[in-house]
Amino acid sequence: MKLFDKTKTWIAGLALAALAGCGGGGELPPASAGGQGPVYGTTVSDFPVLVGEPYTINGRTYTPSDPSHYDEVGLASYYGDELSGRPTANGERFQPSGISAAHRTLPLPSYVEVTALQTGRTILVRINDRGPFSDDRIIDLSIGAARQLGIVEQGTAAVRVRRVQPIDSDRARLRAGQPAEPRLQTSPQLLAALRAQFERGGGVIPPATPSPDAPAPSGRAGVDWQVENEPQAATPPPAPRSAPTATGSYYVQLGAFSNAANAQRLASRAQNLGTVRVVSAGNIRRVRLGPYPSQAAANQAQSRARAAGFGDARVLRDTGR
Repeated sequence: MKLFDKTKTWIAGLALAALAGCGGGGELPPASAGGQGPVYGTTVSDFPVLVGEPYTINGRTYTPSDPSHYDEVGLASYYGDELSGRPTANGERFQPSGISAAHRTLPLPSYVEVTALQTGRTILVRINDRGPFSDDRIIDLSIGAARQLGIVEQGTAAVRVRRVQPIDSDRARLRAGQPAEPRLQTSPQLLAALRAQFERGGGVIPPATPSPDAPAPSGRAGVDWQVENEPQAATPPPAPRSAPTATGSYYVQLGAFSNAANAQRLASRAQNLGTVRVVSAGNIRRVRLGPYPSQAAANQAQSRARAAGFGDARVLRDTGR
């Protein structure tokens, strides 16, 4: 995390070199538009988009830019609660639990997809700060983003960072400190190509291992995992055990997807909330909790889901679909 002053120069006496996430220290000038820096406060906005002037740290000059396409592999690190509440490079207050990051040159704010090359998991992240300033890293994640990506235990991880233009609802969730909708899992072919690109640069990617930050796998003990009306394979498998009959009238819908992998990923994240059902109707897969015997019980489940980060959770009446 790199903080700014009004002089647009680094203040060596305020170095933060001990921070694991940023790998170097000092204070940056505020990114500015028309000569005026942002007002530090609680407002979080995507406008104006600030590029900023060139700046120097540890003898190296960085020139912010606004590329229409940015796609790079390298190491990610993260920072935790040390700078909670301090101003970021575009004047917002740093929230460790939010899904944000620091980048040396991309505009503030920018949105990027970050993919862990060890696992293929991809998340959407909002760039609102400058850093990291260690040559072997390309992005510093907040601890909230690192936890969502599943790299907290590793400290650093091989990643792909790709600039994107997300939909307004995902932007709003990230501005509010909440995770965006789950991203598409990286295909095995693309993941292999990205790993090869990283390793050509001298990096090493260890085999994937279960992470305490990762969503629990489906079929976990104590969770009733139900998939209804899934398309049949060309050669039908043996008949599955019948799912329990729904007896309630209400459910909580967490999301709807045209992509089965996205639906399954969201369902895996929600397993701690109770019975998860992936219900298919045509090409749409709906991820639901329940059923619940009353609207009051469903409202309570909705509150728990939203507190757990499922901001789009809504109560619907069971129509039998």
